[in-house]
Amino acid sequence: MTEYGPGQGPGPEPITEDGLARLLGEQRFAVLATNKRNGHPHVSTVAYTWDPGERTVRISTTADRAKVRQLRNDPRAALHASGDDHMSFAVAEGTAELSGVTEAPGDATGRELLAMTPGFDDPADERAFFEQMVKDRRLVIRLHVTRLYGTVLSG
Repeated sequence: MTEYGPGQGPGPEPITEDGLARLLGEQRFAVLATNKRNGHPHVSTVAYTWDPGERTVRISTTADRAKVRQLRNDPRAALHASGDDHMSFAVAEGTAELSGVTEAPGDATGRELLAMTPGFDDPADERAFFEQMVKDRRLVIRLHVTRLYGTVLSG
């Protein structure tokens, strides 16, 4: 393996909008950055889904999380997704919208949460999923992306 020092070896290259969207779609885990009241960032690792047609990132979370409180106060957020090589990355910036908390198995929020999963073959598993989402007090963070940027490592 070749070792590179500062200023040597492959460097970052810009990536197209399509490339950024593809990178976001290939990953499932990323870091969400929200803003604390004191102005410092709050970061958390999240599982997400990306809808390139809507330019929306969806994240399942529980109502009691710090990120939910912070997004209620300041809806600006960014999601950083690394490529498989961890040197390529995409950042999706935008404004977050919070769904209501799922309150009844199979309600609109529960269905949106279900759409973020691979689904279930057994209807009993689907019912159990909906019931668990209600118990967890889950909701969906919808990050409406207004800006995408990132790089890939050349070479």
